[in-house]
Amino acid sequence: MASSTRPADYWSLTKPEVNLLIGLTTAAGFCLGRSHGLDGFPFVRLTHTLAGTVLVASGTGTLNQFIEWRFDALMRRTAKRPIAAGRIAPSHALAFGILLSTAGAIYLAVAVNALSSALAVVTMVSYLFVYTPLKRKTPLCTVVGALPGAAPPLIGWAASTGSLSLDAWTLYALVFLWQFPHFMAIAWMYREDYNRAGYLVLPRGRFNASFMVCQAMMPLLVLVPLSVVPVLVARAGLAYLATALVLGGMFIYRADQLAAHRSNAMARRLLLASIVYLPLLFTVMLVDRV
Repeated sequence: MASSTRPADYWSLTKPEVNLLIGLTTAAGFCLGRSHGLDGFPFVRLTHTLAGTVLVASGTGTLNQFIEWRFDALMRRTAKRPIAAGRIAPSHALAFGILLSTAGAIYLAVAVNALSSALAVVTMVSYLFVYTPLKRKTPLCTVVGALPGAAPPLIGWAASTGSLSLDAWTLYALVFLWQFPHFMAIAWMYREDYNRAGYLVLPRGRFNASFMVCQAMMPLLVLVPLSVVPVLVARAGLAYLATALVLGGMFIYRADQLAAHRSNAMARRLLLASIVYLPLLFTVMLVDRV
């Protein structure tokens, strides 16, 4: 297998589109952990936190592609990824992923604090060695994968305060619940691809649609009420409340449309709604606090 020296291939290994959301939710956790607004805000510490977290996330994304490259090659959605397409040797990707992850964990421990580093390492290990294998064994892998997937706000909060409070776990719960409709939209759009590669992200047979609807809709019915908790505990104001309710209503509507029509087109609209929902919700929460 040929090895690529193109920076673009190594860049794509790190899953930059995922890292953008990880960076945003980590920054949100960091900023919301502070009670003094912009007065004496530790911008340098925030920069260190984002750099270390994104390094670990980049290494995790790379190692995930190393573990799954043979299956990626069987899916139209992922067949052009650098390892699956033969542009990067698996051994080179393995070394690159270990380097990034190790550098990020050490960087967080030295430049930020031990708690944020430990959370990042636990997230990486559970994602790679618990969630990733379960994708081929049980549709409940989504529940397991959502646990490390929701960790970035905790890492940011821990970096800012050195501890984890109930407010931090509320942010964690928001991201945890958000992942279900987001991933179910992807799973439904690419269900044939996943089946071809042997992934069990949806049940086989006639129950796959009902499972998808349940996993997409039920968490949303908890997510939307939970999203107003920051207002109830005086962590956010009316601008955030209005945004949370409008975004939540849009999110539920798109999930309901997918439940009714069960088409790829409706799954794509739900996916777009999820991509809009979380970044906008966290951004307004931050602005409202300032």
